[in-house]
Amino acid sequence: MTGRKPNLQSWSSQRPNARGNWEAFVWMGTKASGKPDRRHVERRSRAARDKAVRELERQRSAGQAGKPGRPRTVEEMLTRHLEVVLPARRRAPRTIDDYASKCRNDIFPRWGGQRIDRLTPEMVEDGYAEMLAAGHAAGHVRKVHAILSSALEIEAQRGNIPRNPCSLVQPPALEHREMPSLSLPQARKVLAAIAEQPNAARWAVGLACGLRQGEALGLRWRYADLDAAELRVWYQLQRLTWRHGCGVAYDSPGAAAGVRTLSPKAPVTARRSARTAEPRTGAPAPVWPCGHKRGADCPARSGGGLLFREIKERRRKMVPLAPEVVALLRAHKAAQAADRLAAGSEWSDRGLVFCQPKGQPVDPRADWEEWAAILEAAGVPHSGTHSMRHSAATFALGERVGLAVVQELLGHSDIRVTRAYTHVSSPMAAEGAARVGRALFGGPET
Repeated sequence: MTGRKPNLQSWSSQRPNARGNWEAFVWMGTKASGKPDRRHVERRSRAARDKAVRELERQRSAGQAGKPGRPRTVEEMLTRHLEVVLPARRRAPRTIDDYASKCRNDIFPRWGGQRIDRLTPEMVEDGYAEMLAAGHAAGHVRKVHAILSSALEIEAQRGNIPRNPCSLVQPPALEHREMPSLSLPQARKVLAAIAEQPNAARWAVGLACGLRQGEALGLRWRYADLDAAELRVWYQLQRLTWRHGCGVAYDSPGAAAGVRTLSPKAPVTARRSARTAEPRTGAPAPVWPCGHKRGADCPARSGGGLLFREIKERRRKMVPLAPEVVALLRAHKAAQAADRLAAGSEWSDRGLVFCQPKGQPVDPRADWEEWAAILEAAGVPHSGTHSMRHSAATFALGERVGLAVVQELLGHSDIRVTRAYTHVSSPMAAEGAARVGRALFGGPET
């Protein structure tokens, strides 16, 4: 009579089972519940069984045991990555929404049904080539690469796959893209066009300080120290996408009733089980019980609207103000106080520097449309609100402000990001080229 095998020792059958297969159990450690994690191995031949046992024991010794059960597919991995990993790492909701869109439209249709341990670099390369042939920009493909690679890197670090296949793939190179910005004469035309507008200070601050749109719209008076001539840019105003709150239904050809309805807060495994009969080439098209396609139209919508969030850099950014900008902000504050008295009880006190006539936040879309109208009135070619940020960097370099100082003004954590904004040669570089020319060709000294 034999006793129980000790921990870390595998058990192998000495004869085939009733199905004619050779079996073994390998002790891999413990599960999250504290119960033993014993992996079952069953092969057609004894040699194949012993080979599989040795491989599991090697993974256990190397700390690469991974999770028990069948390895997840790319779609299952990224679904958990979007719903568990990224929110825990405090990624912005809009960033997660962008990742989810690229997963639905690009990643799931190409690699969603492939097991993560069987995904090869060649499969990834073929997918990138297909996207480029379909007309996707190189920058779009690089974003897809970043999403897929970051999730696979986590799986590799945790031992769920031997290595990250994306680390062996070179994404397409980015083409040089000119960053739109205003020239100094164009910026002066804009300032002249907004001189009599109620929110003139909003555009002056954008051009002088290089704030992002959300940072400017999220400014509040308690963070603006006009006496010290500085802004504490700690938060930004963002509009989040509304989500359905009515539950989600998926067409399931294998289901008895044809449709199953689940709460959006249901576990990932429950949502996955609702569409087991569907092809694994991508996410199914949702059929919402409320009858609306957009979450914004759902009567039970949730999670959307305007809200304040930390700025992109997630640090306390202090922006100094020029005396002319301080004067504009003081005049703007006095005009806003008059609007507040006129609105009376209808005033919505949010403490915003730039707001609607009754104190409500300015919608980013309305802000963008107002900027487009200002450019048209000034006779300046159209460009987005982010062009003010590019312009501020260009103006600073044109006044011989050092690159490190411009980096501090814009709040960049890496000076390489600042260099991308400096797409025109600065006067300092032009002066240096003139000095080299005089030294080389013997030109007159100035």
